[in-house]
Amino acid sequence: MTVATSRVAVVTGGSRGIGREIVTRLSADGCAVVVGYAGREDLAHDAVHAVEEAGGRAIAVQADVADEHAVAALFDVAQATFGGVDVVAHAAGRLALSTVVDLDLAVLDDLHRTNIRGTFVVAQQAARRLRPGGALTLFSTSVVGLAFPGYGPYSASKGAVEALTMILARELRGRDVTVNAVAPGPTATELFLDGKDERTVAALAAQPPLERLGTPADIARVVAFLSSPQGHWVNGQVVRANGGIV
Repeated sequence: MTVATSRVAVVTGGSRGIGREIVTRLSADGCAVVVGYAGREDLAHDAVHAVEEAGGRAIAVQADVADEHAVAALFDVAQATFGGVDVVAHAAGRLALSTVVDLDLAVLDDLHRTNIRGTFVVAQQAARRLRPGGALTLFSTSVVGLAFPGYGPYSASKGAVEALTMILARELRGRDVTVNAVAPGPTATELFLDGKDERTVAALAAQPPLERLGTPADIARVVAFLSSPQGHWVNGQVVRANGGIV
């Protein structure tokens, strides 16, 4: 049964980390939310339950973002359940650290599949489905500009996202749909903290003039603004949400 609502958001990677926080924030802003997830069904349903407990509406849909058929089906469910799609936040991604010289090319292939192909697949469906006034937010990383050693494979995959952002924004001329990318700096998520010792984390936290790591809520607020009518004049941009690291 289709249920009309004011605005509908699709959030990939919505079961944890930054994506989970985006789900919470967009729901608080009045969106019905489709929580896209890859494998952690339990966490996705936890996210849905939290939205419903707060009085919002959400459903969880499993989809490999690099599988065009699965992603099309996810958008089909969003439209059938809530009546359309107004906001897409593509937070799903993969991180792998290696020097260029030591890189296992199978790791590069995995990064390419999720971070580049997955972004193109989600962006393609968003471009086809977003209603006028809609917004697509993709995810890059501030490391593209900071050039930290060991982040070459990951940074290269996110550089492709930045290249796509402006081009897609221009291709959607006349549609009244925005396309932007958010490029977080060091942010306290499970993905970021994994494998880092306390000294490394402290050094990264000291780099921004604000002298702390970012939080998922910091990033979700940026996405919420870009997704809102108030942020609709921002288009084709990469927003480096990193506390001032240069």
